[in-house]
Amino acid sequence: MLNETNPQLHAADPKDFKKIYDATMQLLFKISYRVVNDEEAAEDLVHDSLIKMNEKELVFPSLDDAKYWLIRVVKNASLNYAKRKTRERKAYEKVLREDKREVVSGEIELLKKETQEKTKEALNKLPEKLRIILILREYAEMNYKEIGRILGITEGNVKVRVFRAREQLAKIIGEDDVYMS
Repeated sequence: MLNETNPQLHAADPKDFKKIYDATMQLLFKISYRVVNDEEAAEDLVHDSLIKMNEKELVFPSLDDAKYWLIRVVKNASLNYAKRKTRERKAYEKVLREDKREVVSGEIELLKKETQEKTKEALNKLPEKLRIILILREYAEMNYKEIGRILGITEGNVKVRVFRAREQLAKIIGEDDVYMS
């Protein structure tokens, strides 16, 4: 219970759970969605993480501690989900040998979709530790200090990784552009 002498948040307490939920739900959804690219899956992953926190009856010294714990859990659950979906998709494509021809209609919509797909593909080509840094920085709009705290690295290391991730992303997108028709 939250009061002046004991600012701890008890995840099993309905009032504290609601406070944590209200403060973190949107951010957690953004992070998960950027990793899994599926609204329904992202929502499920976030809710599963909140339920896990509640069932374990965790106690947090502050709202920030609860937020950082949840971000770690959601990030890991989302990465695992995305890996599993990628493996499933590759197996499915291998079995069905999908037709890869593009339909040439609605040129602007097609170009928009291709650009979004190329960006997603480029982001997915980055090593996991650089990809998650960019997701937290660009999509979750977190600052370097928060990212460092979540990942357990220094703020300086976060800055270096963000720089390297952007640099590699630019190279990947640049290489892809060479082959675009």
